[in-house]
This record gives sequence, C-alpha cells and structure tokens, in this order.
Amino acid sequence: MAIRKFELVLESARMVTPRVRELTFTRRDGELIDYQPGQFVTLHMPHEEQMLRRSYSIASIPEESSQSIAIAVTHVDGGRATERLFAMEPGDAVDAVGPFGRFVLRDDSPCRYLLIGTGTGVTPYRAMLPELERRIDLEDFSVELFLGVRNPEELLYGEDFQQCAEKHAGFNFHACFSRVMPESPTAFHYQGYVQDQIDRVKPDPERDIAYLCGNPEMIDTAALKLKELGFPVQNIRREKYISSN
Repeated sequence: MAIRKFELVLESARMVTPRVRELTFTRRDGELIDYQPGQFVTLHMPHEEQMLRRSYSIASIPEESSQSIAIAVTHVDGGRATERLFAMEPGDAVDAVGPFGRFVLRDDSPCRYLLIGTGTGVTPYRAMLPELERRIDLEDFSVELFLGVRNPEELLYGEDFQQCAEKHAGFNFHACFSRVMPESPTAFHYQGYVQDQIDRVKPDPERDIAYLCGNPEMIDTAALKLKELGFPVQNIRREKYISSN
C-alpha cells in the first residue's frame, strides 16, 4: 500500500525543558490522526536542494484528543531540522507521513513492564500512560519506569510520571541523573546512567517485559545486560534514536 503524505499545521508550541520544545499539530485536511501509543511520524522538510526526513515519537495521549498530536524535539546546535522546528510559529505547516512503528503495548499476559528511556526517548511512555493505568487497575500488571537525563531541569514529562506513581501502587518512577542530582533527592532519584540502575528492581526474565527507547548506546548496553540475565529476545522491545541534524 502506498504511503500517504499529509500536511500538519502547528497549533501550539511550548518549551517543556530548557532544550526540548513540544509541538502540537493538527491535520490541514481535518481528518483524525489515528495512532497507537508508541508510534511515530516522519516529517519531511525541504532544505536547499534536499529533503530532510526526521522521525519523532508521538508524545500526546490519544484520550486527550484525536484531532492533534504532539512531538518533543531536542534542540541540536547547528541542526538543520531542529532549527526549522524551533522556529515554527502557530499556523506554519510541515509535511508528514505515518504513523509507523511496532513499539507499542501488545496483548501481553499480566507482567511487569520495565520501561527504560533517555531524554525524548521517554515520549512513547507518556502516550502509553492511560493504557498502563488501565492494566494496573484491572489486571495483575505493574510498571517500573526509568528515565535517564543529565540534570533535574531535563526531566521530560517527569510530573506526569510522578503523578501516575502517586495514584497507582503498581507504578514506580525512577529518575536517573548522569550529571547533577536534585537538591532534595527522593528514594527514587539515582545518580548515574539509567542502564546502570536497572538492577535495583531485580529484573526477572520469567515475568518482566522490557521496553528500551532513546540513546543507541543505552539501548545496546541495557539489552545486553537483560540478555545475560536470561531475557528472551521477544521480551526486549526497542526503539533507537539516531542523532541527526
């Protein structure tokens, strides 16, 4: 089936961390944007004599609006695509295709999800929150969500995850800081790289399913660790973010 391109119009934008801009789009043609949490869209942006193609996970929650989608974009100094996206104003448009991807929640038997991300790699997990809450409430599921960032200011969607943890005993949020710790750290604030903190929850290959999203080095290191612990390949699901400009 041919891939169909459509036009997205910027509805609103906001800085969600000092380096990350969240952009919310609607379709120019007014059609609904049908996606599963965990999927991504690819934006097509002309630049000089070439076409830039950049893929971004959908950060918005389907239950909030089927008319719009939000993406989170990290600024890259000198980046051709990020400079354009950071300069966009409401009413500006960009071509897109999608949604794509199989980095979604599946019809799993009750289990514990280990959701591990770095930076904007956490955006799919934000979109998954309502379905995760439903599974925790109605079935024997639980969630350990690990987010790795450099410092507290970069804790993308941290409030959303913390609120979920406060509402559900079966949801734990672990914030991992590679450079600067919060002034008043809690029991779920860790110093170091996120992949080095997984052992804290005693990963269980018989019960756990791991999702890995973000920095390729983190994903490779974490996947190797989980395989060494006996995790079957099908229980390690990943989405790598390749840095580009």
